[in-house]
Amino acid sequence: MFCGLPKIINRFTVVFILLGSLKIASQDLPNIVLINADDLGYGDLGCYGATKVKTPNIDRLAEEGRKFTDAHSASAVCTPSRYALLTGQYPIRANNGNGIWGPAPITSELLIDTEQVTIADILKNKDYSTAALGKWHLGFGTGKNDWKKPLSPGPNDLGFDYYYGIPIVNSAPPYVYVENTSIVGADPNDPLVYIGKGKPKEVTPITPIPKEASQRTTNRFKGAVTAHKLYNDYTVGTVLAKKAVNWITDKTTKNKKDPFFLYMATTHIHHPFTPGKNFQGKSDAELYGDFIQELDWMVGEILSTIEKQGVSNNTLVIFTSDNGAMLNLGGRNAVKAGHKINGYLLGFKFGIWEGGHRIPFIAKWPGKIKPGTISNQLISNVDMLATFKAIADQNSNELEDTDSVNILPALVDNPKESIRKELILAPRKEGHLSLRKGKWMYIPAQGSGGFKGFKSNHHAWGGAPATAFVGSENSDIENGKIKDDAPLAQLYNLEDDTNQTTNVYNKYPKVVKEMEMVINTYRQKKD
Repeated sequence: MFCGLPKIINRFTVVFILLGSLKIASQDLPNIVLINADDLGYGDLGCYGATKVKTPNIDRLAEEGRKFTDAHSASAVCTPSRYALLTGQYPIRANNGNGIWGPAPITSELLIDTEQVTIADILKNKDYSTAALGKWHLGFGTGKNDWKKPLSPGPNDLGFDYYYGIPIVNSAPPYVYVENTSIVGADPNDPLVYIGKGKPKEVTPITPIPKEASQRTTNRFKGAVTAHKLYNDYTVGTVLAKKAVNWITDKTTKNKKDPFFLYMATTHIHHPFTPGKNFQGKSDAELYGDFIQELDWMVGEILSTIEKQGVSNNTLVIFTSDNGAMLNLGGRNAVKAGHKINGYLLGFKFGIWEGGHRIPFIAKWPGKIKPGTISNQLISNVDMLATFKAIADQNSNELEDTDSVNILPALVDNPKESIRKELILAPRKEGHLSLRKGKWMYIPAQGSGGFKGFKSNHHAWGGAPATAFVGSENSDIENGKIKDDAPLAQLYNLEDDTNQTTNVYNKYPKVVKEMEMVINTYRQKKD
């Protein structure tokens, strides 16, 4: 079992680190902006092949930086993916080794031990100002969260000086903003009260949205009328973009020499698809595409602010996603319009096939990252902890009990050898915990281990029944079902078959045996 790491990080007197041609002086540490989109698929951006949506700002980021083609979220599910990103540990380590496998429920306590080192802690140790904006979805408090003030422990106890955003997700209540430990617009005479299911007449009204915006859970809270009014589904993008702009402006106006770290976790493009008025009907991929284009505008606002403040040349910007795209109503409408949400990859969010966890990953750092370059290095969002430690002039080799690998050489150089030798990947279903090693992807079960919806009108459509809808083919699947004679598990050669059309499990028994031995070591560590 991997225990929480002590939150004590020694300061180092090293003046610089040398990695390839990179030198980072202690007095000139870069600002870091990490933009983590929600449910953005591998095929959702122009720079990754999309033609039905326009993403000029993100595309420019790729033109001026480096695009990765083999980047992955450690989990195909939102909450465990965020756990991995912030802590540098696989989500199977969380919860006393029982793992985090699904989205955090409304009443979830904080899922990260406050004694555990986070990417924000790493940077705080080097006097960075730190902020987390947007979707949190990692719980608040200790024990069952009753939503009473203060909402603590939370982001402020994990290295972030400031937090403002959506506490759960834009498809689940409470539909309010949280600032640090308080509900924005809170009124002690009208407190927010969780009443659960079955009392729809008592809940506070929320923004009306049309059916085509896709699924949204009804509110399960009463009270806090003012707080609920401040939250409008159609203005979330604008609110978060403005918060990011103001925070960056404030930090750089006060002192451009002091480094800052902004973790911007957008709700875009998670359902419901509620783009602002200026973006509605502007794409060729229905509301889904409109939402992507609003996301691109948000990125543009952040990039332009960095440029206007004169700190662009010393700012590392990373843009990525928490997992692959979901084939919900919005996704289906986009596919019907000719948009390929996960490109040509097999599978969707929640599942272990490539479409569930292979994600866009773009990094720009003027003078450090060569513009317009592409890397096929295997990397993961779990690698941010070790990488930020190296960037912040600290010895990433001193990290213990972590699954994070320092991928800084892959960002700024062109290593001939693979930096990451293997990667554990988690879907929603625990039995599908899988292993990527070199060119091989091993899945110790049939199917995707993701959504179980089997009809095109199901909100959570996925797995074998949904493959034909997006034009995917797989040797184990026929007429939307796993064949009776399909192998009991799956092995894919991603070097020759990135789209996982052919399961070669029966062809390479020795490889299967080796992969099974490796994955068993992770199962043992989890227990």
